[in-house]
Amino acid sequence: MEEIRLINTNDLHSHFENWPKIRRYFNQQQEKSEIEGLTTISIDLGDFSDRVHPLTEATDGQANTLLMNQANYDLVTIGNNEGIGNSQKDLNRLYDKAEFTVILGNVRDIKTGKQPHWAKRYDIIKSKEGTRLGFIGLTAPYPLTYNPSGWDILEIEESLPSLLAELTPQVDVIILLSHLGLPSDREIAEKHPEISVILGAHTHHLLEKGEVVGETLITGAGKFGRYIGDTRLKIEGKQVVAKETFAIPVAALPEIESDESEIKEYWQEGEVKLSEIRLANLKEPLKLTEPNECQEMLVSVCLEAIKEEANTEVALLNTGLFLEELASGEVTALMLHRCLPHPMHLVRVTLEGADLLEFLNSIEAQRTQLKEHPIVGMGFRGKVFGEIIYSGIEKNNEGKFLWLGKEIDPNKNYSFTTVDHLLFIKYFPVLMAKGEIDFLFPAFLRQVLGQYLETHYSIE
Repeated sequence: MEEIRLINTNDLHSHFENWPKIRRYFNQQQEKSEIEGLTTISIDLGDFSDRVHPLTEATDGQANTLLMNQANYDLVTIGNNEGIGNSQKDLNRLYDKAEFTVILGNVRDIKTGKQPHWAKRYDIIKSKEGTRLGFIGLTAPYPLTYNPSGWDILEIEESLPSLLAELTPQVDVIILLSHLGLPSDREIAEKHPEISVILGAHTHHLLEKGEVVGETLITGAGKFGRYIGDTRLKIEGKQVVAKETFAIPVAALPEIESDESEIKEYWQEGEVKLSEIRLANLKEPLKLTEPNECQEMLVSVCLEAIKEEANTEVALLNTGLFLEELASGEVTALMLHRCLPHPMHLVRVTLEGADLLEFLNSIEAQRTQLKEHPIVGMGFRGKVFGEIIYSGIEKNNEGKFLWLGKEIDPNKNYSFTTVDHLLFIKYFPVLMAKGEIDFLFPAFLRQVLGQYLETHYSIE
């Protein structure tokens, strides 16, 4: 009887504090398998990168690829942090130095309709004893954000059935690398029992001993490199006769003296690279709170920046986005990254006046509740939501909203700029339900602010 082992990471999000242990574990298990003549396949399930880490930001994720090479991964698929956290140009060169195979079956170039040059639709690996293992990789379909980045993203049932039909006759066992999330994994297991194992990611779920749905074993190893997935298949007559999975806690793995300094060096290297990118010079600081007479509020300057970028006269942002003020003097890319680490893009939203009033009233009704409300996920890397600040909208003495000094006509269309984050959180549903949304790619909010400062506060 043959045993095949799959070890995996997922949703590391550039949390390199666990990386030295993970790399050592992978290398040790690979060496052990080689000595014993066993088959071990090393896999990452996406969101290995996250631009919240300065080294990822400074290198457009290419430092992450070099780190992955150290762990001798065999197969990798992408998550949304790779897919929409990079411009198409950056994603097209993210894996230039990869020593592993990227598999991705549901993304195409939107102009050519072709498979990305850096990924295969699926891959086949033969075990030491000749069992043919077929691997498919799928990532979470977000057409609203993939399309403006230049990618056509296919839904699961638009891509998976044809991939299975093509792959099944060629292999003995099928394994899905899923950056789709646990609910989707369960649905796939019910619909496609021919898949033996779904290695799961995206929703950061931890299934310490997996979950069986029908004939399929579903795995999940949490987030941030806190666990390593370890899945074992017993093969007899080229068929799976038993399978099990474990989530190995990385905290329990041995640490060596150099780990801490290595982890710090990644952060410091990124900060040094970003600090070398000089953008602007400020005569006065841009403050987080109400400034004095000769100073400006950071959010106010950023509102001007996004209006200019999106060509609108009105904009709004929440103060919780801004984590640090910008001090007077030289402004670097590092300062902007510390201030605005979020991977957020601009959106131009058009609403009818009646819907706009509904949106503005919902802001005011929730203003007190949201001011100190913690926000997790959806691109947010801060702590609390804060307050929404308007540019071009105010209230008159009668409590009526004014748009550029005039009352809002319920039947007229109005366009404003904000960040995509507001669409994805639950507090303002009218935006997605009634709004016409233009996603403005590829620049992130901090890059838009940086470009504005370069133009209006240039280094002399």
